[in-house]
Amino acid sequence: MRPGSNARRTGRTYSRRQFGQAAAGIVLFFSMRPGAILGQSAPGGLPADLKANRRLDSWLRINAEGNIEVFTGKVELGQGNLTALAQIAAEELDVAFERVRMRPVDTSHSPDESYTAGSASIQAGGSALGYAAANARAILLELAAAKLGVPIGSLTVDDGVISSSGAANRVTYWQLASETPLARNAGNDVPLKSTSKYRIVGTSVPRLDIPAKLTGGEAYVQDMRVPGMLFGRVVRPPSYGARLSAFDDTAVKALPGVVSVVRDGRFLGVVARREEQALAARAVLQRAATWTTRSELPDDARLAHFLRASTDARVTTVSSRSPGPNTPQAVKTLTGNYFKPYVAHASIGPSCALAAVSDRILTVWSHTQGPYQLRIDLAKATGLALDNIRVIHAQGSGCYGHNGADDVALDAALLSRAVDGAPVKVQWMRDDEFGWEPFGSAMAMTVQAKLAGDGSIVDWQYDLWSDSFNMRPGLPGGVNLLAAWHLAQPFQATPPSEIPLPSGGADRNAVPYYDFPSQRITEHFLPTLPIRVSALRSLGAFGNAFAVESFMDELAETVGADPVEYRLRHLRDDRAKAVIRAVADRAHWQPGAKGDGTRGRGISFLRYESVKTYVALVADIVVDRTAGVIRVERMTAAADAGLIVTPDGISNQIEGSIIQGTSWALKEAVRFDRERITSRDWASYPILSFPEVPEIDIVLLNRPDLPSLGAGEAALPPVPAAIANAFFNATGKRLRDLPFGRDRVKAALT
Repeated sequence: MRPGSNARRTGRTYSRRQFGQAAAGIVLFFSMRPGAILGQSAPGGLPADLKANRRLDSWLRINAEGNIEVFTGKVELGQGNLTALAQIAAEELDVAFERVRMRPVDTSHSPDESYTAGSASIQAGGSALGYAAANARAILLELAAAKLGVPIGSLTVDDGVISSSGAANRVTYWQLASETPLARNAGNDVPLKSTSKYRIVGTSVPRLDIPAKLTGGEAYVQDMRVPGMLFGRVVRPPSYGARLSAFDDTAVKALPGVVSVVRDGRFLGVVARREEQALAARAVLQRAATWTTRSELPDDARLAHFLRASTDARVTTVSSRSPGPNTPQAVKTLTGNYFKPYVAHASIGPSCALAAVSDRILTVWSHTQGPYQLRIDLAKATGLALDNIRVIHAQGSGCYGHNGADDVALDAALLSRAVDGAPVKVQWMRDDEFGWEPFGSAMAMTVQAKLAGDGSIVDWQYDLWSDSFNMRPGLPGGVNLLAAWHLAQPFQATPPSEIPLPSGGADRNAVPYYDFPSQRITEHFLPTLPIRVSALRSLGAFGNAFAVESFMDELAETVGADPVEYRLRHLRDDRAKAVIRAVADRAHWQPGAKGDGTRGRGISFLRYESVKTYVALVADIVVDRTAGVIRVERMTAAADAGLIVTPDGISNQIEGSIIQGTSWALKEAVRFDRERITSRDWASYPILSFPEVPEIDIVLLNRPDLPSLGAGEAALPPVPAAIANAFFNATGKRLRDLPFGRDRVKAALT
């Protein structure tokens, strides 16, 4: 379907020339069968997050002033989820969107919904909040029926006003609020509103988090100021294993404004009255320390070989299927090797936290993705009781997984404790962020496929080598906070472990969504690699989708099939087929069309985590053969995320994923020598610039009869394969190692 007759255009269209970023034309398709479901329920009738936090007043508060406070356990990371969650609450409660007040996660009273990760804010958190709001509405209607003396079935609600056609009186939510109706557990038998009656969910509303960010308000933890606040900075060792051999802080203590110099083992910090004083003191503190370093890192130039040659791999078959009696004989075998380097979060705003001790309570403001989990590790590292630690989420200017947000929270707590509990704000420097954050793990992938006489895949063998993607705080067995490892009495990190499928860690999306008669997917988990790693947006899916979708294209080319048709041939899921057809139609895909040596286009597909959003991409690129530079001119996307709560919000996420995925694919790789990380600034770790951002065109397939699916990360993993496949279409050459920088492009062309 092209824009026109049956398509409804929504969202925004703007030019790259105007804003220096993506030009998006968004087309929204609607299925025609309205349902009555927002998200999946857990066994027992309630979504898992609500089942774990059943008290309704931990989710909602009805105020006499005429508004509703919502206490979600999911944090705002810039993805716009608080706006979508506010829409869900307003919809189920039948109140205006403007009445909803979203409160940041606070461990003193918010529900514990674990980490905000894995694109689960709407699929899990939204479902839980929707059921909590539906329960609240049912309770309020019951109270109103008793107060008005009418049958509950005769009542209607309009913006919190409850009335009955057979009664002259009416009552409001705000009048009933004094009766504390929500001090009870959620029930299992309360239905959600039918999607056919939705007025707020499914529309685009102004983002709640944007105004302060546009007007210079207190948008981020970096902007926070509290009375009596001091400023801290930390000096890290120059490398992971460096030892402090000499230290003289005399010159630091003599500097203006310095309140305290803190040393505990290898942990060095300074607290000053003003931020510029803390910066100056940090520079002197760096010179006051002498370190002994050692060679402990692998050869960066041979990293793929290093991963495959590791001798301590935990080898696991994560999926297998044996051929049936009617499986055709294989007549051809092909093999491909692929590689993804370590990738940094590269947040524009370095990590920051504020900590203070008052009345024996340590309060920390942090842009962590898991406030309750951070609290657990803070308790271990400080020796304080869990109940004496309060973590309040404050937005940070950039977070795509487990970056330095949690680490800097412990930094701030240690420095605050050193100055008698005064509030101390600590912000990392750029070299702190690049040198010490946990990276997304490097990965090596090998694919082998056997083909039948008609070109169909009859056997698929896939091996991947990777470290953990899950070293977040809160895990049992250790403390995953950087400063805790540097103390005089150091803590040990939690032993690396994998996340079970279908979510997965390194093996996320390693199991292809295609239907093959025979397959085996084997993970070589490498728990002792020396580079610090943890969760980075999409985890292992980025590397796995790159390998799977690139190899699907190679196989299609080998048998002379069109890449779109070849994918459809190996899929059974009609929704998967629909997104591929939608993106091909939107991009005006021409089967069999070849590039001209410099221009080409490629396609890729993914169902994120095999249970979340379906995404298909078409990349249009231009190759500067002389300079060895790939420019992505346009990226067309189609996505099916089930019921869409806010079209603009999901489009924001798809755009952001495509832009970040393009940056990873073309530019990003953490560099290191045998002693230390050498990517320490924007010159040594370049990212995509505004003029390099492609135009983006998005097709959303809305299915209000089906549950909402996680979409925040889904469009990121298919990006590199779409670009690599477009490169082959343009030049006839394959790119199998990320990123596609000048050297690799030129090598492929020669």
